[in-house]
Amino acid sequence: QVQLVESGGGSVQAGGSLRLSCATSEYTYSNYCMGWIRQAPGKEREGVAIIDSDGSTSYADSVKGRFTLSTDNSKYTLYLRMDSLKPEDTAMYYCAAEPPRGGICYKPYSNLGQGTQVTVSS
Repeated sequence: QVQLVESGGGSVQAGGSLRLSCATSEYTYSNYCMGWIRQAPGKEREGVAIIDSDGSTSYADSVKGRFTLSTDNSKYTLYLRMDSLKPEDTAMYYCAAEPPRGGICYKPYSNLGQGTQVTVSS
């Protein structure tokens, strides 16, 4: 069973910053495709920062230049640094993982953590 444990959400004012963390097992960290997705009320899930099959990270256009995904191989942890937050970033943020098939990371990444809420006020 894939375990993904997010933390770091909270309430901030526009322009502020947060760092989300996603802790997982060594097996998941080393063998699964991973990333961050979010879902705002009444909206579809959106891939925010996704590690692709080639190891590169793809960012949603809405967060490019403001969000940064990083990893800590010693802690099997994924991070999402979010700067210059906007009210439209308000959403539940999920760590996501998916086993690759034939070396390809097919989206959507279907294994999700419990989520961490991010609320940005204007």
